[in-house]
Amino acid sequence: MTEFAEVLRQLSAAQKPAKGVSLYTRFVNRPAGRVLAALAYRVGATPNQLTVLGALFTFPALAAVALLPPGPEMAVGVGAALAVGFALDAADGQLARGQRSGSPSGEWLDHVLDCVKIVTLHLVVLVSFYRFFDLPSPAYLLAPMVFQLAAVVIFFAGILTEKLKWRTPDGAPAGSAPALRSVLLLPVDYGLTCVSFLFLGSQHIFLTVYCALLLAHVVFMAVFLVKWFRELR
Repeated sequence: MTEFAEVLRQLSAAQKPAKGVSLYTRFVNRPAGRVLAALAYRVGATPNQLTVLGALFTFPALAAVALLPPGPEMAVGVGAALAVGFALDAADGQLARGQRSGSPSGEWLDHVLDCVKIVTLHLVVLVSFYRFFDLPSPAYLLAPMVFQLAAVVIFFAGILTEKLKWRTPDGAPAGSAPALRSVLLLPVDYGLTCVSFLFLGSQHIFLTVYCALLLAHVVFMAVFLVKWFRELR
């Protein structure tokens, strides 16, 4: 037990800065990922194995959304599996930093699976809307398409901005206070999207929550693109 606590302490010391992350990532996903990373360290697992394990939680859950009629039990199972998959996504990076075993191939695998995950999530929602939902209007079928567009653009542009910042001589201008920024970023945290699937058993609630998150992503996409472009000028 003492050894496990020491591993947790070492992983915590190697944690990424909290700047630019939402409340969910900072206080839920990263701590959960740290516990999973410590367990993986004890059994000798590699970061890439954690990445693949996260995919094994995520993609069967997403397949269930497209193939099965939504219900309360299914919603809890899907939401829990997606949340665990996201925690494992945090765990692989923490383990790599703790072991000093990070590699370009591992980062590549992580980002590729993240991209596939984001695209697939909204595709299966579209399928579920079409097959199982009594939508107020066929126009709601556009919601997963627009959500997917906004989520992918934010994901890609964010990574590209981070890479290009290495070429700029000065740091980015200061933004809002860290605590406020953590709150503001909550609607576009992938973890909150995972949590939204807990409401999949109630079509009306899920549709309302999903469309609210869609609106947040569209607004933040516009804000982020302008902000990131200005930072790189």
